[in-house]
Formats: sequence, C-alpha cells, structure tokens
Amino acid sequence: MSKNAAKLLEDALQLPEVQRMELAWGLLDSLEPAPGTDRSEQEWLAEIEKRARAARAGEPGIPWEEVKAEIYQRLGRS
Repeated sequence: MSKNAAKLLEDALQLPEVQRMELAWGLLDSLEPAPGTDRSEQEWLAEIEKRARAARAGEPGIPWEEVKAEIYQRLGRS
C-alpha cells in the first residue's frame, strides 16, 4: 500500500461507523466486477437471502481471520 493510501486509510478509520460504511460502499461501487463474477441484482439478492437463512439456522460461518487471509492472498499480499 502506498504512503498516500495508508494515510487515507488511517484517516478513514477515524470516521464514525456510518461514514466508513458509506465510504466503503462508494469505493466498492467504483470497481469493475472481476471477470466471470458479474451477477444480476436478483442473483445477488437470492445469495444474500440464502446466507441469511443459513445464519439464522445457526450454521457456522467462516471466521473473519480466514476470510481476511483469503482476500489478502487473492490480492497478492500476505
């Protein structure tokens, strides 16, 4: 991460939660979907509903540390 990006992240983490969420959504919306991952809104809603049902049923999710490690691996970072 560049120094500018690191400083921007540091500053963003000082924002209230709602503003951090809005910033995160804005950044995510600015990205192009990865090839082969472009889903329709209906498909995304169906996936979200499926995962919500699983969570309400008590099915275990993936621990955040595992998810974060996979994200970093996909980004080529450790």
